[in-house]
Amino acid sequence: MPPAPCAPCVCEKPPEPAPKPVWRRGDWSQLPGWQADVHDDAWKAFLASCSALKRQTAWRAACETAERQPAGTARAYFEGNLTPWRRVDQTGAPPAGLLTGYYEPLLTGSRSRRAPFVHAIYGVPDDLLTIDLGDVRPDLKGQRLRGRIEGRRVVPYFTRAELEAGRGALGGRELLFVDDPVDLFFLMIQGSGRVRLDNGQTVRLNYADQNGHPYRSIGRLLVERGEMKLEQASMQGIKGWARANPGRLGELLNANPSYVFFRETGTSTGPGTDLPGPLGAQGLPLTAGRSLAVDPSFIPLGSPVWLATTWPNATRPLERLMLAQDTGGAIRGPNRGDFFWGFGDEAGREAGRMRQAGEIWLLWPTAAGEPPP
Repeated sequence: MPPAPCAPCVCEKPPEPAPKPVWRRGDWSQLPGWQADVHDDAWKAFLASCSALKRQTAWRAACETAERQPAGTARAYFEGNLTPWRRVDQTGAPPAGLLTGYYEPLLTGSRSRRAPFVHAIYGVPDDLLTIDLGDVRPDLKGQRLRGRIEGRRVVPYFTRAELEAGRGALGGRELLFVDDPVDLFFLMIQGSGRVRLDNGQTVRLNYADQNGHPYRSIGRLLVERGEMKLEQASMQGIKGWARANPGRLGELLNANPSYVFFRETGTSTGPGTDLPGPLGAQGLPLTAGRSLAVDPSFIPLGSPVWLATTWPNATRPLERLMLAQDTGGAIRGPNRGDFFWGFGDEAGREAGRMRQAGEIWLLWPTAAGEPPP
């Protein structure tokens, strides 16, 4: 019997991946809005990043100089010691950019499960296995595989739906209980938040780990189903849909297989105004309006960057000096960023409607030459 013909997309050679954008050196006059920014507003956040950056050869001299810089001279420092670089594709143009926003929400909860606080926030389960692929292949440094052991095999960890159905070693890993499943869902998207407890305390929570499944936008899903227009697919729009469709909420949330686990990083006896910003990927507190989550495979973590975009749902320029101090599961690409708006309802309103085009410029030590590819 002759062999069966090859099925399309099985035997054919897959297409070559698109070339990675390369760095092109720029100058300060090319940064839209550079002269108008109050650069000193980002100086404290930059010095915080330098506490980690100066351990790198490329940044050591630049950070030592920054530590000796007189107050109020941030712009002079950046122009004298750093050089702007942008990613460009084969045509010489920057790849399409997307800027979204995130914030630190406030939830209402308790340390014990009792009505209405029945939705658990979990710490990392004991059966979650994390494998650093860089230990196996150096070219995969920084990439991690998450799963669990089943017999003698490593298999994918449980999805959100499976965890909600009682799978996984979550018993005993409850940190807190909250009263709103939608607020909990958005806490997982934001990656950090505060919970006001029924005893008057406020607890700070930060991202600890994730189940390894990719994030799927439930807003986009509602648009695809024709239940919401694209311009309505904001955090506020999704919360409105949830209030109108409580019986369908579980099915919608479970369409996103990703699930985030948390850790406590601070407690306040009052409303929590004394708590510093949430910790970013550098392990440093984030600064509202000056911290940006980036894709570290394109933008070196901790670096100062220039953001050129617009305010949420507007054409008014939003151009300012930022610090690449965080990362995110949905933040992928050279011009993909997530703007940290801070804490509270107003920050949540801005973050929830931000979906803007834009560009991210890297500010790199001049003495270090070209940034890493």
